[in-house]
This record gives sequence, structure tokens and C-alpha cells, in this order.
Amino acid sequence: MNLSPTDFASLLCSRLCHDLLSPVGALNNGLELLADETDPAMRERCLELLSESAKASANKLKFFRLAFGAAGGFGESIDSREAQAAIAGLFGDNHRVAIGWLVDEESLPKGAVKVLLNLALIAGDALVRGGNLDIGAETVDGHVEIVVRAQGPRIILDDELRVALSGDGGVPVTPRSAAAHLARALVAENGGSLQVSEPDAPALMFGAAFAAPAAAA
Repeated sequence: MNLSPTDFASLLCSRLCHDLLSPVGALNNGLELLADETDPAMRERCLELLSESAKASANKLKFFRLAFGAAGGFGESIDSREAQAAIAGLFGDNHRVAIGWLVDEESLPKGAVKVLLNLALIAGDALVRGGNLDIGAETVDGHVEIVVRAQGPRIILDDELRVALSGDGGVPVTPRSAAAHLARALVAENGGSLQVSEPDAPALMFGAAFAAPAAAA
């Protein structure tokens, strides 16, 4: 990935803004409707929509704060329940994606949480008609192992994302592929490997294994 840290941060911000545009736009539209609406039933419906959009915006911000940002402060690990809550908030409310959380570890290295969240984001987005998203992670002998599995009636993983995850070729980084490049880079920085299932596989699977960062003194 031949890209400066500043440019890469800009691409991550572009991805975040793109994902927030819809719920924030819905908030703005709902407020405009509410200002002109006099029917009590319609006003109540507008308030419901505003509440849903506000919740969706907050959930996305919480997720991206963990996946892209510096959440967790200066510590080396993050409570795995935070990652679980972030994923549940991002996908749980749409009732299209059923989350299977297979993580017994109480905490995970910060880099591992970012890899896990970004792989879950990509796999969940690939479930275009909904389905099951299973996420597992454990630390074994100083190494982190992560598996993300998506299964549903229709799974679409864009070639751009597949190439970015596999590391094949010098594909340019775009806001769409930024999460894939981030996951790949974090795994590579810790001497690990990242695998992607074949395009014709019955389920989409990501597997990552890499050295866990040493705990801070």
C-alpha cells in the first residue's frame, strides 16, 4: 500500500462520512417534515423516524471509533464486549443479519479488535440479502486467531475488496477498500497472514493469524 498516512486517514474519513450521510440526512429531512406537519399521528411518526436515524448515527460512530479511531486510549487491549456491542449496534437493528459471537476472551489486543471489526464490516456488507455473520477470536501462545464467516442467500464481495484483503497486486486504495487495506496492513505489521475463501465457496470466510502485541509495562 504505497500511500502516505495522511492520505490513508483521509480515505478512512471519506468512508466514515459516506456511511453517516444516510442517517444524518434522514435526521435533517425528518426535522424539516416535523416543522411543517400538524397532524398528531404524522408528527409521532416523524419523531419515531428521527429517533431511529439518531440511533443509527450513534451506532455507526461508535463502531467506526473502534474500527478506525483511537478508542481504548493508550492501553494495549480492549474489552471484547465493546467490540461485540459495536457490531451488534451496526448490524443488529436491521434484522437482516444474525450475529453469532464466538469470542470467549475477556479482552483482545487493540490491533486485533480493529482487524476483527473491519473484517466483520466487510463480511456483513457482503450479505446483500441478509444472513448469518459469525465472528470468532482467541489468543493462543501469543498469537491472535480471528475467523469471520458470512452465509446467506446472496453474498457479494467486490473484487476490489478481495484483492485488497489478499494483497495480490498493487490495487489503489479507495474509500470503499480502505477498511480492507487497514485490516491487511494491521495483520502484516504483526507478521501474520490473512486468508479469504474462494469466490465459489458456499460461505464467505476470512481468517487472520498474527502475533499479539506485547502488553505495556
